[in-house]
Amino acid sequence: MFLRMNIGLLIVVNVLLDSCSALVPTGSISQAEWGGTPVATDSGQTIQYITIHHSGVVFEQGKDPKAYLQNLQKWSRAEKTWIDLPYHYILDLDGNIYDGRNPGLPGDTNTSYDVNHHLIICVLGNYEEQIMSNSQMESLVKFTAKKARKYAVPPENIRTHKDWVPTETVCPGRDIQRLFDSGEFHRMVSDRLKSKN
Repeated sequence: MFLRMNIGLLIVVNVLLDSCSALVPTGSISQAEWGGTPVATDSGQTIQYITIHHSGVVFEQGKDPKAYLQNLQKWSRAEKTWIDLPYHYILDLDGNIYDGRNPGLPGDTNTSYDVNHHLIICVLGNYEEQIMSNSQMESLVKFTAKKARKYAVPPENIRTHKDWVPTETVCPGRDIQRLFDSGEFHRMVSDRLKSKN
């Protein structure tokens, strides 16, 4: 009986651990999965920087991120005449990550910083007005570290949009910017890089 209880307890603990780890996404949702149409071309851009943006529009719980991305892609191509979404990856309110523009192509911006060699990650929402959730923060740190490792980007080359053009934008908003200004974001990414997770 004692052995059966221990085995049962181990099964329950395993299920709980699996469900907790599922709370923070590890991969990304492809353009095909969210209803986008990816660009087949690739300029062979080498990534030297990771730059964090926000979408700048309040994004409320319950709003469909897939529909938002479909509209953003259409607008980016029709109105801005860009090749695709301006961002390479996009995080929603739950920390889910969506593929945007092919990382082999430079992103786009409405400001004057040179986006060549930047991997651009956008957090949906306006973080002048909104507060990042814990799942968003954990996902952003984990995903940024994963991409920093993949492209050999040192933590000092991970910055925000505002860091590049401080007089032109408040992006990614004060709630995200404060983590960069305090050094907290770099510390969290560095810790993850050291732990190899």
